[in-house]
Parts: sequence; C-alpha cells; structure tokens
Amino acid sequence: MSQLFSPLEIGKLSLENRIVIAPMCQYSAEQGRATAWHRIHLGNLSLSGAGLLIVEAAAVQEDGRITPQDLGLWNDETEAALADVLKDIRQYSTMPLGIQLSHAGRKASTDVPWRGGGFLTPEQHGWQTKAPSALPFNDGDGTPHALSLTELDEVKQAFVESAKRADRLGFELIEVHAAHGYLLHQFLSPLANKREDNYGGSLENRMRFVLEVFSAVRAAVPASKPVGVRISATDWVEGGWDIEQSVALSQALEAIGCDYMHVSSGGLAPQQQISVGPNYQVPLAEAVKKAVTIPVIAVGLITEPKQAEAVLHSQQADAVALARGMLYDPRWPWHAAAELGEKVQAPPQYWRCEPHEVKGLFKQ
Repeated sequence: MSQLFSPLEIGKLSLENRIVIAPMCQYSAEQGRATAWHRIHLGNLSLSGAGLLIVEAAAVQEDGRITPQDLGLWNDETEAALADVLKDIRQYSTMPLGIQLSHAGRKASTDVPWRGGGFLTPEQHGWQTKAPSALPFNDGDGTPHALSLTELDEVKQAFVESAKRADRLGFELIEVHAAHGYLLHQFLSPLANKREDNYGGSLENRMRFVLEVFSAVRAAVPASKPVGVRISATDWVEGGWDIEQSVALSQALEAIGCDYMHVSSGGLAPQQQISVGPNYQVPLAEAVKKAVTIPVIAVGLITEPKQAEAVLHSQQADAVALARGMLYDPRWPWHAAAELGEKVQAPPQYWRCEPHEVKGLFKQ
C-alpha cells in the first residue's frame, strides 16, 4: 500500500487516507451564515475521496471576520445555517469533517479578494479592528484597537463558545487558526506584538495567549474529539516569527493535549520574502515533525500524487493538505489513487465513470 492511501489516526479519529482538504475561505456567507454556495462547494469536495475535509475559517466573533462575507460560528443563526448545509452533505458523504475556528485581528474588515481585498472603512461597511498592539497590517489600513486583558478573556471565551457549537454540529475535528497573520499569529510574532504585559516580549509571553486559547478549546469539547492548531512556521521576515519558535510552540502545544499540527507559513507582514515552488513549505513541517510525536500535516504547492507520496515516504510529514489544487481538480484523490494503484471512496452514483484501464478503483 502507498503511504498516501494508508490510514492515519489523529487523536481518536481514524482517517482512511492521508489526503486532507485544507480550509479555504469562500467569502460567500451572509452575516456569517452559510449559504447555498457552501452546500455546493463543500458537497462537491465531500465526494472527492479525501481522508478529511476541513471547513473554511469560521469567525468566532463578528468583528473577527476577514471580510463581511466570511463564514461565522458566533451565534445561533450562524450555527443553524451551517447545520442545514451539513445535514445535506452527510446524507451522501461519510467523509470526516473538521472546522477551523479563527479571528482575523488586524487583518479583518477587508474587501473580498476578487475586488482587491483592500481595507474597508466603517463608511464602506467595515469596522474597527483589534489586535495585540495598535499596529496596522498595511500603512493605509485603519489602526487596530489594542486588546485589553478583559477583551482577551472575551476573545478566548468566543473561541470556546464556537468550539461548543462545532461540537454540537457534529464536526469530528476542530482546528484553531494561529497562522497567516490572523489574531493568534499576531500574538506570536514580535513584528505585530509590541505588548509590555504578560502577553508580549519574551517567547514564553508571546505564546501565552495561543496556549490559553487552545487549552480552553480543548477543555470545552469531548476528549475523543481531536483538536489541532494551524501555524505559520515562519513570517519570512527577518526578526519575525520563525521555525525555531514554531518548534517550541508545537512542543508546548503537544504537552497540553494538541492532537496535530498543520504547518503553513507567511501572512503576517507585507514585507515577507517567499520563494514559492513545489514543496516550499514541506521543510517547515519536517522540522516540526522531528520535534513532536503527534501527526503533522504539510501544505503548500503539493500538487502531484507521486510528490505527495514522496513527502510521506521520506517522513517529512504524516499527511498532506491540498487547497487550491483541490479546487482546480476536485477529484484529485481519485486520480491519485488511479496513479498509485490504490482504491478510493466514491458515491455509487458515480461508479459507472470508472475508466476501463483502472477497473476496481472505487471501493464497493
């Protein structure tokens, strides 16, 4: 059996294979509520044969959305809308579903990417952003409000309440978003965190809020439900968050019950210098994997089945996540199974599409 199609245990959750569909913001919600777009989009991906589908970042507070069109999970209305979508998906797919919980911090209140993604003022239906320190992401953005200790507790509780909602919705996995320059990542990076209290300065202090949020989420849901963290392993900026600090954070998270690490990079500062190419983030996942015993997911321009297989075979990661590649080819796991001589789940309505040269591709 190939490594890519071998089973994987994340906490107490069993995955049929090691292909993960990474969270991808769709900017198609209405006041945080999932829409028909999510039913179509997630329904399509849930029939792909991947081992796990992680739903896009869901804001834990209304002002934690990246855009006004972001998915949310902060009140009964957003929970009910997502429940309606999930009901239809689960009628036809047995794929495990996870959800990523997030707060955008100073990168909130922006327009959707296809309209340029620029900062939105209150007059443009934007809002006051908040962050560890009163430092905007871009010079032209509004200055974020520096969170008080009381407000930190409120954000932490918002993560907890959203985690409880995710549990009620039946998600099999929860991912805390501490990557891509959003609020939790902002606390980690010395480029965004200039606080002079117990949440700023030293590495221990900068990690404190992420560890507290994770611990609170972990305690809020059943121990049988895996909770992991997505990180940006480096800011790609000199003097910023880096792989050595990411290793320390990963070890600290493992010590308090983290079930897996999902390793990405960047997004914290416009000054980032990234040399993008195939597997460009895999060495970051490998460094984390060498330092922890929990599963590590690698992501970043992993586009070919044999490429993914090589990452796993060389023990650089325990699973691979695809995002844009899965949008481009929503049947990527089928094609990977065909190329590697494996079998994959597919709905019976599609069994007749099996190519003649790969008979036996679909599990029946």
